[in-house]
Amino acid sequence: MSAVATQTRISTRTHTATHLADVVLGCLGDLLGYLGIDPNRFQRNFDRNERAIAAWIEEGSLAEVVLECHRPNGSTRPIFEFPVTYDSGGTRFVDARGAFARYLPKISSVPAGTTYSLICIFNGPHSPQDGWGPTSRASTESLRSTSMGTLGEGPHARLAGRMRS
Repeated sequence: MSAVATQTRISTRTHTATHLADVVLGCLGDLLGYLGIDPNRFQRNFDRNERAIAAWIEEGSLAEVVLECHRPNGSTRPIFEFPVTYDSGGTRFVDARGAFARYLPKISSVPAGTTYSLICIFNGPHSPQDGWGPTSRASTESLRSTSMGTLGEGPHARLAGRMRS
């Protein structure tokens, strides 16, 4: 009987990871489109990024997904952070991207030629994933933080969002 319970937990954790990877990548795609940043690289790497983010959520190693907007003048802003929290509770899948869509008009535009970096932050050891390697983040020291609230959740994990500008 415990083998069945273990299998159910693994299956649910996998479903949660897939669900939250879809939510965060959907939000990232929406942000790039709203800001007018060229989405070609994002679209080309979508499947690879989805597999990596889902794998890290499933193993519980992903702490945060970060989208940094690099302006032509050398500054980096806004920065969007999507922290992942893990728990043993929860029984339902929630997608709150409707609230995220209502948040978009509050975001300032970026100048033409702005590019982006997609960065993952970990809370410990994590599995290697194709196309991902070490990098560093831009400083957020002088930026103001605004919460976007919970964007999605499932059994065992939750995804929130915040913007620094």
